[in-house]
Amino acid sequence: MNVTEGGFRMPSTAEKRSAFRKLHESGCFVIPNPWDVGSARALQGMGFKALASTSAGFAWSTGKADNHITLDNVCDHLSTLCAAVDLPFNADFENGFAVEPDGVAANVSRATKTGVAGLSIEDSTGDKNEPLYDRTLAIERIRAARKAIDADHSGVLLVGRCEAFLWGIPDLKLTIDRLLAYADAGADCLYAPGLKSKDDIAAAVKAVHPKPFNLLIGWPGLSVAEAADLGVRRISVGGALARVAWSGFLGAARQIAEKGTFDGLGAGYPAGQLNAMFSG
Repeated sequence: MNVTEGGFRMPSTAEKRSAFRKLHESGCFVIPNPWDVGSARALQGMGFKALASTSAGFAWSTGKADNHITLDNVCDHLSTLCAAVDLPFNADFENGFAVEPDGVAANVSRATKTGVAGLSIEDSTGDKNEPLYDRTLAIERIRAARKAIDADHSGVLLVGRCEAFLWGIPDLKLTIDRLLAYADAGADCLYAPGLKSKDDIAAAVKAVHPKPFNLLIGWPGLSVAEAADLGVRRISVGGALARVAWSGFLGAARQIAEKGTFDGLGAGYPAGQLNAMFSG
């Protein structure tokens, strides 16, 4: 363990990674997505066992759209988050910031040095006309990420993501086929954001078993207990918490700008409680 100035014993990176892997062995846990140090520390204080970054939430906090942040920005952000809390962090590493497998491998190797306990690689291109990488290329990208992690002996958990449903391709057969291929290529955990129906979720969970399945819940719907009953191992919320925060801010600010009234400020969280939360 590393000891901070205040005497708090911060778990080492290796300890965080070990704890993170154990979380994936049984049960169901929620891995919420903070976008800065304050939100990360607040979530840690609520008792969550692990956290995950959100590319969207981070991008919005810098005044940019999702998928418009550079690799340098993301790695600096991940290093800051990992150093700020004593929980394992899973990185939303988007498409690996490269198209070709060699580029993905180099960038994944760099990401492992930020202190993350896990990272995800998605198969979306960002192109609405051809939203998914060719199947063979997508598999090679996951395989390259796996080799990079193994070469670094980092123990980072690799998450393979199929983005089909998220990009308007609601093809469960295609999604499961890709998830299984990513598992064979070395992904430790499988993730298909956009699945919402219980039948689809259960089918995906069953298909990738015994490897754990991550479910995105970014809208009202299933409870943790219901997801657990379907066999889901972990639940993330993506940029949903950031959207909730932006909703409160924009609603109050627009009221001031458009109506000249300040009623929206009445819902603000007490400053004293915020100071107390961050003074520990």
